[in-house]
Amino acid sequence: MDLARSYDGAKGYPHWIMARSQTQARGRHGRSWLSSEGAFAASLVMQPNCSFAIAAQRSFVASCALRRALSTYVDASSLAQKWPNDVLLNGGKVAGILLESSGSGFSVDRLTIGIGVNLGHAPADVPDASFAPVGLADVIHQTVPAEAFLEVLAAEFADVEHKLSTAGFGGIRAEWTDHAARLGEVITARTSKEVHTGSFEGLDETGNLILLTPGGKRVIPAADVYF
Repeated sequence: MDLARSYDGAKGYPHWIMARSQTQARGRHGRSWLSSEGAFAASLVMQPNCSFAIAAQRSFVASCALRRALSTYVDASSLAQKWPNDVLLNGGKVAGILLESSGSGFSVDRLTIGIGVNLGHAPADVPDASFAPVGLADVIHQTVPAEAFLEVLAAEFADVEHKLSTAGFGGIRAEWTDHAARLGEVITARTSKEVHTGSFEGLDETGNLILLTPGGKRVIPAADVYF
C-alpha cells in the first residue's frame, strides 16, 4: 500500500503492485496483518473519478473477484464473503481487503485496493483474531505461486469491475449476497460507538449492512462483524 501510494502513474491505470514479502503489513483501522510465508500481498491502484460512496463499492468488487479466484482451487461451496471485506474458507479467514482513497471535494481521484491472501499455511499464534486464519495450502496441500494467483485474480477483478461499470452496483450486490456468510442468521456488528445484534438481512442499495434487531431495522455503514 505504501508503494502504491507513491506510484506515479507511469504505467497507466489500473495498475497492480505485488509484494514478495511484507514487513509492515496492515489491515483495517491500522491493525497489523501477519503476512506469512507463501502469502499473497498486492495492491491495485485505480483512478475511479467517482464519489467516495461509489469508490467504497470496490470493496465488494474485490470480494467477489477474490471468491471467484479462490474457487479455481477449492470447492466454491467452501467459500463465503463476510461483510464488509473478508473472504472465508471453511469458516476461517483466508483473505482480507483494505481500501485507501484520496481526492478533492466530493470526488475520489485515486483509490488503492490492498489484498492479502493466505496462499500458504495459516499463520500461527495470531493475537486477538476474531476469526481464526486459514491457509489455502491447509486445504489443498500445496502452495499456489503468488504470480499465478495474481493472473487469476486480475482477470476476475477486471470482469467484476466491468459488471459494475455496465450494470451498476445492483448486480454486484446480488452476486455478493448469493455468497454472503450468515445471511438470515443472528450476527453482531460493533461500531465505534455501539454494538448491535440481530438478523443479517443483506445489503442496502449502497452496500450498507442491514440488521434486523429487537429495536428495529438498523442500517450500518461501517462496523466489525462477529458470529
